[in-house]
Amino acid sequence: MKNQAYRMAMLFDFYGDLLTERQREFYDLYYNEDLSLSEIAENYGISRQGVRDVIVRAEAAMSEIEEKTHIIRRFHQSQAAIAAIDQAADQILQAVDTRSYNDAMLDGLARTIKENAAKLNQE
Repeated sequence: MKNQAYRMAMLFDFYGDLLTERQREFYDLYYNEDLSLSEIAENYGISRQGVRDVIVRAEAAMSEIEEKTHIIRRFHQSQAAIAAIDQAADQILQAVDTRSYNDAMLDGLARTIKENAAKLNQE
């Protein structure tokens, strides 16, 4: 359940603006405001099934966009690469500060930085 909620939140964060106003509103009420389908239906004077249909179409639309663009997948990959770059930079700084560095160590760290920077440029 937690994984599904995270996925729905990511889809909405990245693609929510591409939904119709009604889809965006119902999706937000259901997932972010934690209203039930019945509560939303009552507030808007439509059936529970009508609300569910709108939300399912919104989910499908956003999932289809992600399948075609892979923007969220690339975002996660970029975050991992950036974290590796940051960690390598911290190690270099620590080695320099403690004067415990040697050429092989700096070479390895520099290669890590270059590899991860290249990954970012490919995306």
